[in-house]
Amino acid sequence: MSRQQHLLSPEGRLALQRLVQQQPLLAFDFDGTLAPIVMHPDTARTPPEMVPLLSTLAQRLPLVILTGRQVEDVQQRLGFTPTHIVGNHGAEDLIDGPDAAAVQALAPFRARVEARRTRLSTAGVFIEDKGASIAIHYRLSPDPVAARAVIEELLAELPPRLLTEAGKQVVNVLVDSAPDKGDAMHRLMSRYGCRHGFYAGDDTNDEPVFERAAPDWITVRVGPRLDHSHARYYLQEQADMAQVLQQMVSALGS
Repeated sequence: MSRQQHLLSPEGRLALQRLVQQQPLLAFDFDGTLAPIVMHPDTARTPPEMVPLLSTLAQRLPLVILTGRQVEDVQQRLGFTPTHIVGNHGAEDLIDGPDAAAVQALAPFRARVEARRTRLSTAGVFIEDKGASIAIHYRLSPDPVAARAVIEELLAELPPRLLTEAGKQVVNVLVDSAPDKGDAMHRLMSRYGCRHGFYAGDDTNDEPVFERAAPDWITVRVGPRLDHSHARYYLQEQADMAQVLQQMVSALGS
């Protein structure tokens, strides 16, 4: 695995300019990538200064959102209209809806959550049921250690076919056979007839895209450099994304 480079370095800027001129598919995660991480998920929005840049790009290139949120949830937070949205970590498509098998496979876990609803709430744990996946948030818990203990008990002896994926003060419960973001990215590349791709994300559920990217794609991890990530580039913080979008718009020209 090669050492990550900063996307806004001279080499990164040149690679970005070349890619945009090849009419790529542009794909972005939402939370932590287009929008800053916030204490409560309901307050997340694309920063106003980035909206016109994203809108301009979406008018010129296929621009898609790959998010852990539900499609309907993220639509109202973008401030612009992308070409396509895939939600639930790859398991819900804007056109085709959520993966029905994933929704059904989570039914036993939903019952497990209901049986522990009071304990979870008391510990400051918020359950977000997104149909094809379930997110267990503990960002707002007054005692994160106690919250994690309650979560660990909830996740003990998971029903068949389910797996967990830890994120930033959240644990995602997923179905092991459901499409992931890597599957979604390749599906969208084919749908929109693109040979070249750009993808930016900030968390572990973005690694399937990074790992399966073609050699000529630009893949970007938002956050301090992690050389064990499969992303080829990194941005130090989410606020740097505005510069990347401006660079893309400039590379398109008039």
